[in-house]
Amino acid sequence: MTERLIECVPNFSEGRDKDIIKQITDAIESVDEVKLLDVDPGEEMNRTVVTFVGSPEGVKEAAFRGIKKASELIDMSKHKGSHPRMGATDVCPFIPVNDVTIEECIELSKEVAKRVGDELNIPIYLYEKSAQTPERQNLAVIRKGEYEALEEKLKNPKWKPDFGPAKFNPKAGATVMGVREFLIAYNINLNTREPKHATDIAFEIREKGRSAREISEGSFYYKSENILKYEKGNYPCGHHDFVGKTIDETIQHCKDVHDYDLAEILEMHGIDPTKPEGESVKIPGKFKHCKAIGWMVPEYDRAQISINLTNYKVTSMHHVLDETRRLAAERGLVVTGSEIVGLVPFQALLESGKYYLKLQHRSAGIPIRDILQTAVQSLGLNDVSEFIIKERVLGLPKDLDNALVEMKVTDFVDEVSRESPAPGGGSIAALSGALGVSLSSMVANLTANKRGSDEVDDILNEAAEKCQDIKFKLVKAVDDDTNAFNQYMDAMRLPKKTNEEKKKRTAAMQDGLKVAVQVPYLTATLSYEAIEIAEVVAKHGNPNSITDVGVGAQSAYTGVLGGIYNVLINLKSIKDEKFVADMKKKCDELRMQAEAKLKDVLSIVESKL
Repeated sequence: MTERLIECVPNFSEGRDKDIIKQITDAIESVDEVKLLDVDPGEEMNRTVVTFVGSPEGVKEAAFRGIKKASELIDMSKHKGSHPRMGATDVCPFIPVNDVTIEECIELSKEVAKRVGDELNIPIYLYEKSAQTPERQNLAVIRKGEYEALEEKLKNPKWKPDFGPAKFNPKAGATVMGVREFLIAYNINLNTREPKHATDIAFEIREKGRSAREISEGSFYYKSENILKYEKGNYPCGHHDFVGKTIDETIQHCKDVHDYDLAEILEMHGIDPTKPEGESVKIPGKFKHCKAIGWMVPEYDRAQISINLTNYKVTSMHHVLDETRRLAAERGLVVTGSEIVGLVPFQALLESGKYYLKLQHRSAGIPIRDILQTAVQSLGLNDVSEFIIKERVLGLPKDLDNALVEMKVTDFVDEVSRESPAPGGGSIAALSGALGVSLSSMVANLTANKRGSDEVDDILNEAAEKCQDIKFKLVKAVDDDTNAFNQYMDAMRLPKKTNEEKKKRTAAMQDGLKVAVQVPYLTATLSYEAIEIAEVVAKHGNPNSITDVGVGAQSAYTGVLGGIYNVLINLKSIKDEKFVADMKKKCDELRMQAEAKLKDVLSIVESKL
């Protein structure tokens, strides 16, 4: 079961009064569907960063309750602190973590913004991916002048809030809200106590890059002499001998020849790209959405590169680690391992695992836990402390504690054998299909990536990955089938004393039956896909394992037939004639296709016996 998860990281303008902070976090935790992950108060900043995750609906409600409580307890007219701020809840970002799109998250941020504006009379500005205009994407631009300039800013039509009143709220100020990507705090450890070595590599990999120097012998860039400077009529690009007569000429050269925006790099360093004279020449680093610095960590007795990956979908941990390993080797250094600070999204670690499996010429069509363990080992995440996957990965697919698939085999068989109607044939059909496709995955993985298997590696690796996807969905369907039947049973228990109650009960039962039909139909279609893949594996797999493919195909056919049987039995009680006719037609066609495909697979199997 994959959780739909959103992370929310509101920053509250109170970092000293523990009671106020506790009341705010209590308000957030009062929502059942969220989990508080971190509370980080700063006395000098007078600011607390709170991190929580949960379902979209849970996060939406918890964010509102936290903002509401902050507006009641924090008086911005009396607030003093070192961190820029403009409201009791200064900024409230939402981050899609698992099975939630950016678009869904943006819509959620607007819903929260509207509710806060309407009910709490707080001006709301949308930023980052939620911004309505390009000018409002940057938090620093919106917050310029801070709380003290807010009253005058709100009088300017240009700064009309996106939601809430264009009226100064002296107690709560204003809040900036929006959607941003997940930030991974990622550190890479080196076998040196010299922080300059770590800084040298950090400047190579970070997006904003470094000052250009005349390169001397040796690999340590910081040891090179003569930092290049921009001078009037003399604007070096920093990569080779090109020198522009104007900064615009050099900016165009960097765009055409080196494929980057020099003006953007200069701005990252706080340099006005129209007046760079006297400043050092800047060249970009290797990776976009990557911030990095080097430092010494006494408790680990080594130097470390501290990295923030602000969009892991563009630059991921394995990209940065592999380049750091290369740069370290050039300098006679060794990467001893790496460290994730806090939590990491499931997809980020999964992609790292798949990346290293591909490098190792191994199939990624293996269980998810094995892919994640490959990532942990390959990234060296156990270098300075144990990395426990189930505690550190956000959105990790999991089953409920009471899920059928979490039972021991003997307990599951006993549960099926009892007098209760569920789990029944639908759940068994799903399990049968899952076992069938797992056998195809096994044979594909046994055959591929071995000596002399080059011609079939791509075919079988792709087949194994498809098998794992189907297996995952069918395992989930084991419980879904039982839960769908329970939904129908719950509808039957609804009251039926009045005509209105009877109508509601009948409608709920019909809806429950349609759900109960869709789940086994999905089981049947997935199991048919498993037979199709079995044919591919039968043709290209190791002949010594051909009987396993045959057993898998036959088991998957049981999934098809069992799914169809459970569709047909439930159709008898559905009154929607068109729905019934369409489903019967689909089932007839699917059964004929499955019979024909199974015959093809078994013919291949038996020809090799």
